[in-house]
Amino acid sequence: MSKRTLSASFLTLGLLLAAASPAAAQTKAAADPLAPTGRWSLPERKQGLTPPMGWSSWNAFRTEVDEAKVIGSAQKLVDSGLAKLGYVYVNVDDGWWLKRRTSDGRMQIRTKIFPSAAGKGGNTSFRPFVDRIHSVGLKAGLYSDIGRNACSQAYDLHSPNLPEGTTAEREVGLFGHVDQDVALYFREWGFDYLKVDACGINVYAPGSAIVKQYAYTPVTPLIDQASINRTDVPAVRGLYEAVGAALARHNPDGDYIFSLCAWGSADVRSWGKQVGHMWRTSGDITPNWTRMLHNFDSASTRALYAKPGAWNDPDMLFVGHGDFDERHLIEAQSHFALWAIINAPLLIGYDLRNAPQSLMDIWSNADIVAVNQDKGGHQGVIAYASDDVQIIVKTLSGGRKAVALFNRGQGQAQVDLTAAHLKFADNAPINLRNLWDKSTLAPFKGETRFTLAPRQTLIFEATGERRLADGVYLSEIPGDINVATDGIVAPEADPVVHRMMGQWSGTRDNGERPIYAGWGGAQADATPYDQALQIAGRRFDTGIGILARSRLEIRNTSGRKRFEALVGVDDSTRNTKDQARFRVYGDGRLLAESAPMRFGDAARPLSADISGAKLVEIVVTAEGSASDLPLVTTWAEAALR
Repeated sequence: MSKRTLSASFLTLGLLLAAASPAAAQTKAAADPLAPTGRWSLPERKQGLTPPMGWSSWNAFRTEVDEAKVIGSAQKLVDSGLAKLGYVYVNVDDGWWLKRRTSDGRMQIRTKIFPSAAGKGGNTSFRPFVDRIHSVGLKAGLYSDIGRNACSQAYDLHSPNLPEGTTAEREVGLFGHVDQDVALYFREWGFDYLKVDACGINVYAPGSAIVKQYAYTPVTPLIDQASINRTDVPAVRGLYEAVGAALARHNPDGDYIFSLCAWGSADVRSWGKQVGHMWRTSGDITPNWTRMLHNFDSASTRALYAKPGAWNDPDMLFVGHGDFDERHLIEAQSHFALWAIINAPLLIGYDLRNAPQSLMDIWSNADIVAVNQDKGGHQGVIAYASDDVQIIVKTLSGGRKAVALFNRGQGQAQVDLTAAHLKFADNAPINLRNLWDKSTLAPFKGETRFTLAPRQTLIFEATGERRLADGVYLSEIPGDINVATDGIVAPEADPVVHRMMGQWSGTRDNGERPIYAGWGGAQADATPYDQALQIAGRRFDTGIGILARSRLEIRNTSGRKRFEALVGVDDSTRNTKDQARFRVYGDGRLLAESAPMRFGDAARPLSADISGAKLVEIVVTAEGSASDLPLVTTWAEAALR
């Protein structure tokens, strides 16, 4: 197949699959994405209703994985009690494959490192390995790539466990074999989890040194990590949707996890929740403090895009290595607490067979795990943001809150936690329980101060009298909100993600720039461009910031009777010429709407009787075309009561 034909086949497949997908069909049927549908448009999933937890081989062993290492770590999950806390997925990452048999396309396992896979008639099988994992009450995960070749074949060239044989035999990725491979991995071998990388459509460009040296089939990249404009988003989405469709076919009971690993590229922020249970929001994490900040930032502002069955994934835990090893327990605790409060999947990446107790104490902190696994599924929302300190607040079941006080820097920090941060009444006692040392602090009213050591994160369970006694602010319940469309016309890279020194390039280039699309997405308690919510000079500490031409779906799970908000064009907007109109729907019926509003108009109350409505939709339309700049709008103090 020629280079041009291969590239065209990728593009054609992606477009055809995108056109055939349920999401695309819905878009085609509803020509206006702002039109209310009266229904929750995300898939109703059986698995991943809380962030997946478990262990993965990659951060522990990279491609130097083998059966003894995996089984040993799996057994430690059981023996230590970690499995009972929810760490149940045992995932074999890159390095397991030997080759693809050319006679029938069947994948062959490297039995030298997975001896139980040796089978009769030359058919290797992971079934004995998976059965062993299942026999101790755990679930098994496997790794693949969306293209022809995997990441290790470009980046781990020293490894003894790279695929072997001819060019065709070394093409171990899913491309051209999606249904065959998924059926093999799930129906025949019995796996429960699949992580799908994207190096195969990213790093094997025609004429590249890696393709020439190793005789790989060249693939014109569909992803350019440095440019969203040079990425073929429909094609990438279509390829992942094909895998999702195959997983559904071969797991009719829905008992599987699909992990998308395209590193935050291809605008996955906007469609990952439709396709998989979790999607990477950044490139690979490394065991470095500044890289952890980078990965955390890529997910921490996206609370409205995560919910039960669909999670932001800033990559696996690196607790136990580098800046997070047993000599750096403050950093290790911060890493873990931050992943917990933003509902990141908790996947341990350490050789558990030799784990010191100090690290086991971090992973096994049942109270912090419970924050991550709370059934409400509400990702923590940033209540205070700076380059030095952040305060993140997460709504828990039963009216409780979790709050993390995070010192990002190298010096001590004085942090004032207020009732307003927690959305509690400031004239009533607030109680805090420290989830690290289990101490209960003296109650306070209004505010209290903490001194944080460098890089320290304190995390508490908080109880108090709610500021909104008879209802809930929308920014408190992001897990009940689906951003059906956020008004972004042209995806942009997010400039507030921490820029660390190059983990692989050092200072050899001119520095890594923002590359992950998501700038302008809907935010809780902030504008889409990370400004404070403000309408006509009036500041608000709670609400939803979103661009015009947007629609949100809100599940009225508590049977609230009324929707209320103060609405207007936000003072931060660059478009000061066009008007916005705000509408509220209940189960598809128009319940309330505002007059057209301009920049500078005072915030106006908008309320609706939502009695009996199971789904509330709030829509902002733009009226006028005097400007092609984004029109920033605010649903201030938006609440269900």
